[in-house]
Amino acid sequence: MNETVRNIRKAFRCAFPHTIPIFAGFWFLGITYGIYMNVSGFSFWYPCLMSLTIFAGSVEFVAVGLLLGPFNPLKALALTLMINARHLFYGISMLDKYKGTGWKKPYLIFGMCDESFSINYTAPIPADIDRGWFMFFVTLLNHLYWFSGAALGGIFGSLIRFNTDGLDFCMTAMFVVIFMEQWMKEKRHESALMGLFISLACLVLFGAEHFLIPAMAAILVVLTFLRKPLEKGENGQ
Repeated sequence: MNETVRNIRKAFRCAFPHTIPIFAGFWFLGITYGIYMNVSGFSFWYPCLMSLTIFAGSVEFVAVGLLLGPFNPLKALALTLMINARHLFYGISMLDKYKGTGWKKPYLIFGMCDESFSINYTAPIPADIDRGWFMFFVTLLNHLYWFSGAALGGIFGSLIRFNTDGLDFCMTAMFVVIFMEQWMKEKRHESALMGLFISLACLVLFGAEHFLIPAMAAILVVLTFLRKPLEKGENGQ
């Protein structure tokens, strides 16, 4: 028993430093999300519950508009699937890594966000560290960072009144930053330019209220169809 406890503690101490950069980002966005929920008319327990059970930042921001709009579960389902479609590919990549993790596997699947995937997939785990517990603590810590930030934001927003004009733009800013980071990492930008062109075309065709789902569906289809030529071009360069 003592040996098991020591192994768990070693895994926690190894995992924690990898999550420190995530802590800063998740707390800022989580607090912003909590305040946004509060100023949109929701009690503080809404961001607490949603951050605990959904744990998908972009979807949680989008969910504010869905909750305020007409009841449309099919739209909510389609939008959620489109926004988080990338997790299908994350899951395939983690099939081997999640083998042998036992009871931790369901939580690892549930809590796999972009940041947890990045750490668990690429981090060099020492041979004397239990791999399952390492990935578990990475996922748990990131989950707690987001939950605690959202909870504080919800409570903070209910206690203090200030001008929140433009606060809902934070989600747009988040996606712009993600896009720019990917642009800077890539040597070729065909996929990014195609995504921009398809989004603009859908915006013209369907309007600002209805373009998002068609745009994401079209981007998914086009990039899936052109995946091999794009990969050949990248490798050829």
